[in-house]
Amino acid sequence: MSIRPIYRYEPNNSNPDRAIGIVLPFNKAADARSITQNELSGSGNGASVFVQSYTTEEQSISNLKNLLLTMKGERFMQPDFGTNIRITVFEPNTALIVKGLESSLANDIGFWLPYINIVDISAVRDINNYSISIKLRYTVNSSLAERVIVILANENQLLLSEIDQPAELTQIGTF
Repeated sequence: MSIRPIYRYEPNNSNPDRAIGIVLPFNKAADARSITQNELSGSGNGASVFVQSYTTEEQSISNLKNLLLTMKGERFMQPDFGTNIRITVFEPNTALIVKGLESSLANDIGFWLPYINIVDISAVRDINNYSISIKLRYTVNSSLAERVIVILANENQLLLSEIDQPAELTQIGTF
């Protein structure tokens, strides 16, 4: 395994009118920007093709989605970039496979995205439907807000969905 330099993470939230990246997936409408953001990005009429991210936290989440949706060996000249989620769907259903996938995801995210802190990874296999469901709880270094992504992989597709509500509710009283 090669050694890769790690750079210091400095949030760029001071100038919300400057785009710093492209938001994934690409199927979102690109017209949700202000006039100032359109002018600064060189698209005065709002005819941008892709939705752009304006904070490093938003771009970090997009980078995580990109990593999770990419299968190892899929990216040209970077065969180690990505995850083994799709490969795991057709592996024999054992406890070792699930634990191996969870540790593999933690290692891949830790290597490629060191600014993402994994809180919890839990995977559940459905052998009758040849699918696996993964719940990934994480934080971005610049924020203490915990986020959740649910990944559903089956024989045909890999779906990601974000959960905005808290993952678990805590009872604080009765009425």
